[in-house]
Amino acid sequence: MPSTVTDMTDSIATLEPALAQLPPTPRPSLEALRFMVAERSDPAETLNTVIRLIQEYIRTDVCSVYLLEPDRTHLVLAATRGLRPESVRRVRMSLQEGLAGLVAQESRPIAVEDATRHARFKYFPETGEEPYHSFVGLPLLDRGLLQGVLVLQNEAARSFSREEIAGLMETVLPLGPIVSEVRRIEQLIAPDFERLYGLSRNLWWCWDMAAEELFHALNPERWHQLDHNPVALIAEIPLFELEERIDRHVLSGAINQCCRRLQEYLRNQDSWGDTHAGVLGARPVAYFSAEFGLHESVPVYSGGLGILAGDHIKSASDLGVPLIGVGLYYGQGYFHQYLDQDGWQHEDYLDVDAVQLPMEPATDSDGQPLMISIDTRTGTLSALVWKLTVGRCTLLLLDSDVPENNEQDRELTARLYGGDARTRIRQELLLGVGGIRALEALGISPGVVHMNEGHSAFAALEMARRRMQTEGVDFWEAMLRVARRNVFTTHTPVPAGHDRFTTDLVEEHLGPLRDALGLSHDALMGLGRVEPGNPGEKFCMTVLALKMSRRSNGVSALHGRVSRSMWRDLWPARPAPIGHITNGVHVLSWLAPQMRILYERHFGPDWVRHSAEPQVWSAIDRLDDGELWETHQVLKARLLDFVRHRVTGQETRRGATAAVIEELRRSLNLDTLTIGFARRFAEYKRGNLLLADLEALDRLVNNPQAPVQILFAGKAHPQDSIGKGILRTIDQLSRDPRFAGKIVFVEDYDMNTARHLVQGVDVWLNTPRRPLEASGTSGQKVVLNGGLNLSVLDGWWAEAYDGRNGFSIGNGATHTDQARQDAHDGAALYRTLLQEVIPLYYRRDTDGLPHAWITRMKRSIRTLGWRFNADRMVKDYVMKCYLPAAGGVSSDMSRD
Repeated sequence: MPSTVTDMTDSIATLEPALAQLPPTPRPSLEALRFMVAERSDPAETLNTVIRLIQEYIRTDVCSVYLLEPDRTHLVLAATRGLRPESVRRVRMSLQEGLAGLVAQESRPIAVEDATRHARFKYFPETGEEPYHSFVGLPLLDRGLLQGVLVLQNEAARSFSREEIAGLMETVLPLGPIVSEVRRIEQLIAPDFERLYGLSRNLWWCWDMAAEELFHALNPERWHQLDHNPVALIAEIPLFELEERIDRHVLSGAINQCCRRLQEYLRNQDSWGDTHAGVLGARPVAYFSAEFGLHESVPVYSGGLGILAGDHIKSASDLGVPLIGVGLYYGQGYFHQYLDQDGWQHEDYLDVDAVQLPMEPATDSDGQPLMISIDTRTGTLSALVWKLTVGRCTLLLLDSDVPENNEQDRELTARLYGGDARTRIRQELLLGVGGIRALEALGISPGVVHMNEGHSAFAALEMARRRMQTEGVDFWEAMLRVARRNVFTTHTPVPAGHDRFTTDLVEEHLGPLRDALGLSHDALMGLGRVEPGNPGEKFCMTVLALKMSRRSNGVSALHGRVSRSMWRDLWPARPAPIGHITNGVHVLSWLAPQMRILYERHFGPDWVRHSAEPQVWSAIDRLDDGELWETHQVLKARLLDFVRHRVTGQETRRGATAAVIEELRRSLNLDTLTIGFARRFAEYKRGNLLLADLEALDRLVNNPQAPVQILFAGKAHPQDSIGKGILRTIDQLSRDPRFAGKIVFVEDYDMNTARHLVQGVDVWLNTPRRPLEASGTSGQKVVLNGGLNLSVLDGWWAEAYDGRNGFSIGNGATHTDQARQDAHDGAALYRTLLQEVIPLYYRRDTDGLPHAWITRMKRSIRTLGWRFNADRMVKDYVMKCYLPAAGGVSSDMSRD
């Protein structure tokens, strides 16, 4: 049955004529209602009385009032007769969601025969509104300004005539001034709550120490249980209780200060980007990535690629670089990990409640939720577009779980990196083609498209199609024009990291787009092949991205060389045009609060804005050794407490005895050299390199004068049996009596666990087979917090290590025999530990401080902190890629 939406008529009279048509009932006059508002001190009681009277007048099952919040972008349920009373003050919606939001957004009455069938229907389970079908929403206006929305609901589905709507508008017309008066006397939504909620909706809070502490103070236990999700936390605290907690903890001043600082941040017109990236203001960077690691409460990431993308968008925000992120919304995120009794990894996928995330649907020009669609040979794929705010930047996420798709396609974006090749190509079609269409629908014309890994390479084809339409050129000319605007970053030298698809999958999914491009099937396949005419070669997304971009880069100096060698056959007549921009990490996301306080005291209050400048970090040499060491020890103690808590919980679930649990509670010593190893358990990362000689390991961890303890964490890909086997070996070793409580594995590695580890370890261990680590960034996070790196000279460490700012495993030499290489590196690892790391850590002066170790900590911070942070990285992308691609450089003699 179709929905009926009726517009407001021009003729609206006063309240009395409408009431005169109702059955005789005792009714207060308009003046009496106004007097009631003026006399009563409780606005909530006043509103309840008013809606009770309105409900009796109109004889409806449900009568509710939603008030417009002070920011004029959200509605909150302020009073109801018919819905559950406990939903008052807890149901909140933006003007872009829900039918009530649509009424407010358009400031007109809307009547719907069956609300559940309307495109803007949003279900709020806490209201108990399941029995009610018909919906009438009426805007409450005062002197032309929206004050709120009155909603009438009935169990029976029914349509409404224009005359009925006009009569209802006449009835409720006087409520606008009354509601305005209620809001004036005492805003129902407390200002502190409003400010807190506003803070929670911009992910800026997750790298602002004071803002995060505000949410923690509201309820520390629930804050941790909810994965540090402020939206979920605030949603479950009734307003009266929230106000009481704010008063009890004296948070009003801190809330005001955080909000003021956020507004200053958002309005700042003196950023680095304003000076250096002005051309991008009109045509921003569109940054495509299959995952974004912004915070553990937004689980649309799995590992390093996503964390890098999250850090990239945060630094772009800090620098004021106009950038729009484009990705996919994974309804179940990446898997939660747990180990069984035998140490084998199992994966749990849990549904993520989008309502509990700081995002809202992007809307089209008509104010409707934005949907995009893509034709394939076997049907149409559709997706809803979500919008998140990340500081000054926006992130768009495409979600295939919409009614327009069949059941299989609704699950398409459920899981990150799940499913088979057909699932993967459909996800990448949504990301690339769908992402470009979402930008176009929002009126965003990017000056640069940055494809972060090959997953989004189909974006280049969609851009070419648009160029052909708008400029009347053929595909090959469009390809040249598009390539000038494209930037491509490749992240892995491992062959399995480059997606490849068979010819039938490409034709099924790219067929309609190929037709629009005017290409033959062989021509399209050739774009994804190193040898275009080789029918036995699959279509490679990396090859497509390289061919469709004029600026391509690896993510470290060594990786740039490896990438040029890997793809040299694409340019047989000249060197492969692949450069490098070494990855960096977002300083405030990974810097411990205690270290930030230390830096602010010694580097100056504005040091973060200049964190990519080497002179800022030179102040570390003037820092007292004792102060730096004491701060590190505080962080280490915090880490060990965290690990003990997590591990005792794991072992309790696995049925460990009380004696074992008690032993784990007393395990791990603050005075013991602590090594951390946490990353994806892929074979080439060699998480078991340290475990090859158990006798030597026994002597290492059980040395009574100079013991070592090792913390492991990380996930293996669900289909990686070798990685799972390595993980199982570590778990079983942690149960060996020789190593119990000294070698520990922490389940379910995520950003929260990573923060504790990189902020608290003494040494960060990295053991990849050179040159298979493209960059790696976890060790860079350790640098910021005073830890030292012990790593193979691969990725970023190959260009960072200077002999005095950490430790190296081997000298960078590699052997063609993999087994011999592993043996050489294993021996070098033990040699470095026994001859350099352990003696230096335990060498104490008369005051008990390891001064030589602290000297190395300081040198690590001073020489690496400015180079390997994301501000420097984003500046490099802007100056060397984005501005040239957007035509925003004043001098460029290269031929593009």
